[in-house]
Amino acid sequence: MEQAKENGQPHSEGMTTGETIKYGLIGVVVLGSCFFIGRSLIRKAQADSEEMKTYTEGSEATFAKQIKMAFDNDMAFGWGTDEEKLRATVQAIPSKEAFGKVVKSYQKLYNRSMMRDMQEELGTTEYNEILYIIAAKPETGSQLQPPSLSPAQYSSWAKRLKAAFDITYWGFPGTDEDAIKAVFVEMPTQAAFTETALYYNKAFGRTLKKDLDSELEFWEKDAIMDILTKKPKV
Repeated sequence: MEQAKENGQPHSEGMTTGETIKYGLIGVVVLGSCFFIGRSLIRKAQADSEEMKTYTEGSEATFAKQIKMAFDNDMAFGWGTDEEKLRATVQAIPSKEAFGKVVKSYQKLYNRSMMRDMQEELGTTEYNEILYIIAAKPETGSQLQPPSLSPAQYSSWAKRLKAAFDITYWGFPGTDEDAIKAVFVEMPTQAAFTETALYYNKAFGRTLKKDLDSELEFWEKDAIMDILTKKPKV
């Protein structure tokens, strides 16, 4: 009897050792499959539920979807990221708290990290620009407010302009004119530009007006400065 057990032959009251191991492994595989299928179904249900919120203008799900669409792009040649759309969407998010909710909604919709996708889609200066836009937002709030003329805002505008000057295209230095224009459109007064120039000089040891002269063609600078001169002085 003992010899039969050692040879893996059937026990008088149960399965052989080999059968026990085999059925145990099958159980592990079945349980594992059920876990992954269940998790997949839960994620799909969450994504479907979150998708329903994208029909509401200004919701975190709508912002998340617009950001994903900017990553997927609607560009003329069907590739790349629509940086202008991405910038406009992030600008429309009212606060840091709201932005955090957009990040969570993106995760629910696409099962992906929004900030990781953003890092992969953008160059360094473009990614930094987005961070500077977020940094200037109020901590909380669900309604978009006009820019607060504060040190944080002046610093944000100065850093965004420097990022626009420092951008590279395929390794070659360039200038992001759209990013510069976006800053000038945001500035409510000419005095805001003066304050931003002071922060720019303090942060980078450079003169903002001189850098604008060197980075922009004269017709580009005229168009940019025309935006500013049409604003009130204070």
